[in-house]
Amino acid sequence: MRFRDRVHAGQLLAERLSGYRGRDDVLVLALPRGGVPVGIEVAKAIVAPLDVVVIRKLGLPGQEELAMGAIAWGGVKVVNQDVVRALDIPSHVVDAVASAEKEELARREKLYRGDLPFPPVQGRSVIVVDDGVATGSTMLAAVSAVRHMVPARVIVAVPVAPPSTLRKLEEAADEVACILTPEPFFAVGQWYEDFSQVTDEEVRQALHASRRDREARMAEAPVPP
Repeated sequence: MRFRDRVHAGQLLAERLSGYRGRDDVLVLALPRGGVPVGIEVAKAIVAPLDVVVIRKLGLPGQEELAMGAIAWGGVKVVNQDVVRALDIPSHVVDAVASAEKEELARREKLYRGDLPFPPVQGRSVIVVDDGVATGSTMLAAVSAVRHMVPARVIVAVPVAPPSTLRKLEEAADEVACILTPEPFFAVGQWYEDFSQVTDEEVRQALHASRRDREARMAEAPVPP
């Protein structure tokens, strides 16, 4: 099977996460940019707040689509040791790319979030969503970043992943929800009919819309006696 688009994938993924519906301790964190349309559908279906966790892939110079690792908010860096060893990549190359990507990570945090604070994570069940994973470096960095914020549980939710990467995610997270685990696996986009690029503005609008919805629900909630 192939997903029609990210909205379709998010709707199917939400069915796997129905046990979290209506719980007040759940937070959905989407990885910009492609994970946001998927995360919107998940958050909508389980009635949970949506936010984003910004991750930057560390692409091999000259072959940027090949992930050497990833960095995340809070100074988290995950190195894909399989790729580094196989290609004999010096540590100074990884460090140089990471240094450059830190600036872009900070820029995107400001662009998406503005002055909005990061939502509270401690003690909550956090569902980390992307539109799919290949090597898993980006998602593993996201899980590490969230772990630093002391959640009760970390749940990884992706529509598609290769079996080898899924095993890594199962070791890192408390739970993994995934629909497709095809093999051979070449790229996430091959499993979507429409894999159009998601813009920064779409991410920003989704984040601010989620914040408005959250504030509206809080305003409508009954005041305890």
